[in-house]
Amino acid sequence: MRIGLLGTGPWADMAHAPALAGHGDLDFVGVWGRRPDAAKELAERHGTRAYDDVDALLADVEAVAVALPPAVQAGLAVRAARAGCHLLLDKPLAATVAQGRAVVEAVRAAGVASVVFFTTRFQPETEAWIGQQAAGDGWFTARAQWLGALFGDGDGDGDSPFAASPWRREKGALWDVGPHALSVLLPVLGDARRVAAAAPGPGDTVHLVLDHTGGASSTLTLSLTAPPAAAGATVELRGRAGVTLLPETTEGPVTALRRAADALLTAAEAGRPHPCDAAFGLRVTEILAEAEALLTDRR
Repeated sequence: MRIGLLGTGPWADMAHAPALAGHGDLDFVGVWGRRPDAAKELAERHGTRAYDDVDALLADVEAVAVALPPAVQAGLAVRAARAGCHLLLDKPLAATVAQGRAVVEAVRAAGVASVVFFTTRFQPETEAWIGQQAAGDGWFTARAQWLGALFGDGDGDGDSPFAASPWRREKGALWDVGPHALSVLLPVLGDARRVAAAAPGPGDTVHLVLDHTGGASSTLTLSLTAPPAAAGATVELRGRAGVTLLPETTEGPVTALRRAADALLTAAEAGRPHPCDAAFGLRVTEILAEAEALLTDRR
């Protein structure tokens, strides 16, 4: 499959471009970015072409991978779908529900495949664990903590290349790491009937309580301003079968992204949606927006 990359930032550089260039079933055709010089540099490092015109790239490929801020991603995803391109998207799908709905409608109208890259869903150990827990029942409650130290003491001047990301500084942990937690909880406990509670914590920290269609409830603590020694991700499930924890994995994002590309190839060939398609990405966006509205009211 001929594929192009939209985006030239740190995530495109460290994850998307290496994953596409090293995938045996993909022909990495080219890169487009909002900064032409960065697109040229990234393309040269991976032996491909830089495009000045995004529509020219869309016309030359069958699929695109997108590594751009959610609001920018959503608009270009609609454009790419209308051009007949399959979509390998990043989380969150969009910055608003309306943007996310537009992506889903464009995907359905064009009949293209879509996969949203929720990292945990494409790592073997965690993917297998999620499948095993989803096959069971009797879950009573769950606890998810997704804590990052991206902003350190809150000044945004950490060592991470993502620390100065404008959309992360605006939207915070709810929209950045919240999708990861939801991508684990929803397939196991069922959809969230409602966000039962939402409260702010230190920095950009938020605490959520969800009521799930499977009858269980879950609590989420999300942060990008945790002390480095406290950072990490934990998901714990409790129910009739006892207590189980999401396993740790050391696999990096490049390998996981290649599996997401495999999933896109399969979905495009079979004509069947992947569980992490744009529609699932929209549902995650709806839950995030509901939580954001509650937090705004409290503040």
